[in-house]
Amino acid sequence: MQEQKKKQSQTENFIRKNWHALEEKVVFEALESNPAGLEPGEAASRQSAYGKNALPMKKLPSIWTILLHQIKNPLIFILIAAAILSLALGDAKDAIFILIVIILNSVLGAYQEYNAEKSAASLQNLLKIKANLRRGGKEVEIDSEELVPGDIVLLASGDKVPADLRLLEAKNLASDESFLTGESIEASKKVGRLSENMGIAERTNMAYAGAVITSGRGTGIVVETGTNTEVGQIAEQLSESESASPPLVTRMEKFTKQISVVVLLISVFLAVLLRLQGLDFAAIFFVVLALAVSAIPEGLPVALTVALSIAASKMAKRNVIVRKLPAVESLGSCTVIATDKTGTLTVNQQTARQVFLPDGQGFHISGQGYNGEGSLKTEQKNQISDQQQIRLEKLAVSFVMANEGTLTQESGAWTHHGDAMDVAFLALGYKLGILPEAVKSENRLLEMIPYESERQFSAAFYEKESTTFVAVKGAVEKILKFCDQMANQDETVSLDPTTIEKQAEALAAQGYRVLGVAGGKHPGYEKKDQYEDEDLPEMVFQGLVAFIDPLRPEVADAVDECKQAGIKVIMVTGDHPKTAMAIAKEVGIVEPDEAVVTGKKLSQAGSLADAEFKSLVNSTHVFARVSPKQKLEIVEVLINQNEFVAVTGDGVNDAPALRRANIGVAMGSGTDVAKEISSMIVTDNNFASIVSGVEEGRFAYDNVRKVIYLLISTGAAEVALFLAAIFTGMPLPLIAVQLLWLNLVTNGIQGVALAFEDGEPGAMKRKPRKTDEKIFNPQMISQTVLSGVTMGSIAFGFWYYLIILQGWDHMAARNIVLLSMVLMENVHVFNCRSEFSSAFKVPISRNYILVMGVLAAQGIHILSMHLPFMQQTLEIEPISIFEWLIVFAFTLLLLLVMEIYKVIRKKMNVQVS
Repeated sequence: MQEQKKKQSQTENFIRKNWHALEEKVVFEALESNPAGLEPGEAASRQSAYGKNALPMKKLPSIWTILLHQIKNPLIFILIAAAILSLALGDAKDAIFILIVIILNSVLGAYQEYNAEKSAASLQNLLKIKANLRRGGKEVEIDSEELVPGDIVLLASGDKVPADLRLLEAKNLASDESFLTGESIEASKKVGRLSENMGIAERTNMAYAGAVITSGRGTGIVVETGTNTEVGQIAEQLSESESASPPLVTRMEKFTKQISVVVLLISVFLAVLLRLQGLDFAAIFFVVLALAVSAIPEGLPVALTVALSIAASKMAKRNVIVRKLPAVESLGSCTVIATDKTGTLTVNQQTARQVFLPDGQGFHISGQGYNGEGSLKTEQKNQISDQQQIRLEKLAVSFVMANEGTLTQESGAWTHHGDAMDVAFLALGYKLGILPEAVKSENRLLEMIPYESERQFSAAFYEKESTTFVAVKGAVEKILKFCDQMANQDETVSLDPTTIEKQAEALAAQGYRVLGVAGGKHPGYEKKDQYEDEDLPEMVFQGLVAFIDPLRPEVADAVDECKQAGIKVIMVTGDHPKTAMAIAKEVGIVEPDEAVVTGKKLSQAGSLADAEFKSLVNSTHVFARVSPKQKLEIVEVLINQNEFVAVTGDGVNDAPALRRANIGVAMGSGTDVAKEISSMIVTDNNFASIVSGVEEGRFAYDNVRKVIYLLISTGAAEVALFLAAIFTGMPLPLIAVQLLWLNLVTNGIQGVALAFEDGEPGAMKRKPRKTDEKIFNPQMISQTVLSGVTMGSIAFGFWYYLIILQGWDHMAARNIVLLSMVLMENVHVFNCRSEFSSAFKVPISRNYILVMGVLAAQGIHILSMHLPFMQQTLEIEPISIFEWLIVFAFTLLLLLVMEIYKVIRKKMNVQVS
């Protein structure tokens, strides 16, 4: 009994995966249905069993949940602890300063996150449509949600397919499944059983939920609904897959943990040391609080948010819209870009690229897309002769007459309608100087044979000057069967099918879609309701036309820029392997000895855990005919190899990989699903814009490092100053509120202004950072320690000189020490503008806002020294111009030290390289 159930389960699983491979009779039996459709009662019963034909909606998080997510940050926890400690010691001013920072950062972050949290909800919209179907022998219209397996659905041009269907009838039926398959050409449909091992794009007897019927009519039986459809399976993968953490988030988490540990250890150490010296607990807490305020970069969360927001604004100007702030830097961190082909590397508009006449004369065609802009030249790039023009015009008349598309220009704008190949033929006609409207007005159309996948051609019977003609275009091998002659100079000669077929095969091997064109007189024409191949006369073969979805002109340079930046570019597409390889070679993605890896090869290699699968992923830069699941697995393998992966996509089929990637990049013309699951959107669908985003991302990370360098080094200076005072037995040189003034006001202004710094040249010449690289790498540590110790030493020098040698009171001495710290921060921010170049070599024009910020920070401090309220709060007082100049002169020692450091480090780097 158990064995019987097991076999039944295996049979059911086979049927569900292979509806395309079953005989029509078996499909009806499996679904217990018939051509007349289900009875209403049976349909209602199945609705209860199968549920609605809908996808589960994701509940959006509340604003409080988002705010809590923003607060759940180690650095924020430290700041909250510092605020609580301040309140416990009765120091409300410190607590208020810190809480303002927390609130400001949380509100900014929550706003960004709330706008981004919509994920896969728009998948539901793909199924919220009406459906025409047959139930109980009658045609009815219902909500697509009420469909059940076994229903008979009627399809017509313009309909959206409401569920996964096995087609029963297909008359000139074609659908746009690019959202699911990645194919740039609409899918022609037919009926009948197919072989078992076929990918989604090859299952011509199936229509999938969410696809749009572009032409013809058909009938299908519902085989899968809701989450069992191909779209539904993607939705489930989407909900199960986890998004990889952006690199900045990962690095900041490590960094804040390190800061937490350092602050904790130093605080414990000092607390024990001070207790051994006899200080009471209240005094110890006060010192520890002051140290914590010194060490913690309170202004970092705000400065970081501002830096990323500025970068996001700059990206928007370069056609990249950021939906999640950490994604700004993520794109700059990527080591691999997995790009789609159609519409990203290409323009997503079929374009005639070459024409070959039967005698072998070839012509190259300029221009791209659905417009008449461009011209033809010979293979030697010469102008075409009058005789060649006449022959090409005859060719054009044939493909214009056997054409159901339209392409017109109105007010300078080109508009089109119809099959992509028909429109591409019309664009070629314009480039030849042929106006389609004029051709059709000169030739009276008698009858059309529309293109059908079974026929593999379209034809037109037309009349001119009382003579009947016929024109055909379509698959080369099919058109050749209708011909016995071919055009040759001023005459026709016997057809040479072998030579023509070889030429067509050579073009197809280059990734072109090749169609043949023929025409001739038809004196025996008779009008019929239905035409067969036998109704066409023997014709004259007029030529081959090679089409391709052309490469965007700027993409090759963008790919080359990626190579210089150490970024690997791979193409992952559902398109044909030959087409994919042709584009990959043209754009420079693929290496000379590489082969395309197809979805079929990946399936044969097993799962992503298998060594053969991993080996295949690493063996090429081009993947074709891959399923959504395989695209996700490719991304998974790369991430598991410690790559930071950016994935581009525009369709529902791309959603799982977009979500799993370190950074998901959706196309502006893509589906809502792709946009809402991605971290950023490229508005012009251009790969070159993605590369521009990478550059801005690198600029953003550089600026984040500069801000961290500024804030941490000044914090280190304060810690150094305190430790020097404690170990020499001197009083604390600054009180807590003065430290907060330094960290949040003076340095806060400069930190934000530094975030506006324009990018340094050469950002795209550097290799990507290692995935495990910490923010505090050796360079950051050395420059932070050196600058921190230098600032701390200069400040302590003032403190020691004024207290010990000059005998000043503590308040007056602290006033000078505080001013020296402010001035050193003013000077140090110019050191931070570049980690490599001299402060004197970085143009001021790169950041005028910083100059204004420095003047504002110093001006606010001087103003505070003259305001009674601030004098009382900060315990400061005015000083003379002479005293200010003396202090300023000593702070310039910091600039000298850091300039020497950069020179030495540069020489060391040169020697190493």
